Amino acid sequence: MSEFLGEFLGTFILILLGNGTVANVNLNQTKSHGSGWIVITAGWAMAVFVAVLITADISGAHINPAVTLGLAFSGLFEWVKVVPFILAQMLGAMMGAFTVYLFFKEHFSITATPGIKRACFCTDPAIRNYRNNFFSEFTGTFVLILAVLLISLPQLQYEYLGGTKVGLGSLGALPVALVVFSIGLSLGGTTGYAINPARDLGPRIVHALIPFKNKDDNDWKYSWIPFLGPIAGAGMAALVYLFIHTFCV
Repeated sequence: MSEFLGEFLGTFILILLGNGTVANVNLNQTKSHGSGWIVITAGWAMAVFVAVLITADISGAHINPAVTLGLAFSGLFEWVKVVPFILAQMLGAMMGAFTVYLFFKEHFSITATPGIKRACFCTDPAIRNYRNNFFSEFTGTFVLILAVLLISLPQLQYEYLGGTKVGLGSLGALPVALVVFSIGLSLGGTTGYAINPARDLGPRIVHALIPFKNKDDNDWKYSWIPFLGPIAGAGMAALVYLFIHTFCV
């Protein structure tokens, strides 16, 4: 139960601060309105840092189904825990998105552009090409998961053999945050770099459920990209990790 609550809390914090940054930049009459991509990428990196720092010692701070699956694919996480962890992450992401809406409710009400409002919940591509969009999410997540696996390799091996929590330790908070910052700056401009199925799907569901003026459609036809792309990227990262661990370590 403590691990479930840790994943819920960590993903809640991730979305509250990450999507809060997007809302702060995009919604009308905030003091940060129009401050741009660098603020968004920095805000998401700091959101990862805070979320990992807070919950690393509770659940391992996966806060991302792609991380959970990447660890499981690599043989470093028990498959029996995968579904409970992902459920906690989805619920935490939904609660985080709803809290962002409550926090910025007045600013949502004075923002007329539907697409801007939806962007405060979920991602969409700059140029819609499903093959390229999938590749973007696949590649960004591959970089993230491979970094997570290699940054935390000694701790992961030790903890897995000891039967305790498996994931990022609190010392991994800053390195992983910097990896996310780098991905956002280098690869994020094509799709908005969801690189986390819960980060996109959970808030997208909340966007569908909340009634407010000038609301865009939920773009379900695109929603599979930020869900399956990260899962595929996590799988590839696990394969590369296993190759490195087998032949190079």
